[in-house]
Amino acid sequence: MNAMEPSTRYWRRSGYSGGNGDCVEVTTLPGAIAGRDSKAPNAGMTVVDRPRWAEFLAASPSSLE
Repeated sequence: MNAMEPSTRYWRRSGYSGGNGDCVEVTTLPGAIAGRDSKAPNAGMTVVDRPRWAEFLAASPSSLE
């Protein structure tokens, strides 16, 4: 397995996530950010390039940063 494959990367959750397991995890990839459901980590992921991720963060309410 390649070290760049998302399954081998460090996934992290927001500190705002509750303890109920309903979380989104993210990891960095070369030129992109990947997100997945923490309850089903093998069910797939969504990958967006860094400019789109920056747009998403800029559009998010400051209380979620």
